[in-house]
Amino acid sequence: MHIKTFIFNPVQENTYLLYDETGECAIIDAGCLFPQEENALADFIGQHNLSLKHVLNTHLHFDHAFGNAFLAKKYGILPEAHDADEFLLPSIKDMVKRFGLDFDIEPQQPGKHLAEGDTVRFGNTELKVIHTPGHSPGGLCFYCKKDGVLFSGDTLFLESIGRSDLPGGNYDALIDSITKKLLTLPPDTVVYPGHDETTTIGHEKRFNPYF
Repeated sequence: MHIKTFIFNPVQENTYLLYDETGECAIIDAGCLFPQEENALADFIGQHNLSLKHVLNTHLHFDHAFGNAFLAKKYGILPEAHDADEFLLPSIKDMVKRFGLDFDIEPQQPGKHLAEGDTVRFGNTELKVIHTPGHSPGGLCFYCKKDGVLFSGDTLFLESIGRSDLPGGNYDALIDSITKKLLTLPPDTVVYPGHDETTTIGHEKRFNPYF
């Protein structure tokens, strides 16, 4: 599996485009906001002759979902997310303003709900869905065992964890999600977070001050 990382919008969110030898692809956390960001994502898909099959959300905070409406309109692919996060969508404009931003964004409703234990497939690739509430009630991580990679959204970062003070956040649930569901993965698993740099499960077990 190939992983292309884009850093989008003023919050510097990581959008991941995953594709394999079949040409089928999936996007995790489409954060593209500005036309040049939308074009960068679409141009990469076009230049590599990729076929978009899934638009996945680790959670539905605005910075991870800005691009969902664009992708739905351009490719006819609706986002997939946990239903526990849908309560965030009606207040997305207020949350944008709370962060000091001024963008009139219409939220895109998910077309499918994902839950613990589900499997997302495209081409020859499988992603296991792991429900990790804490940063948000419907937080999800996506794990590819074959390639040894985890897409952790805003649950786990390099020597840090996601914040739990936003609506629906819960610190105890976040710690529980990480320790019981993520730190039990193989130590060489590469972690691709929602912001900033990659890390590994082994590194976080040794150096993350929260554990």
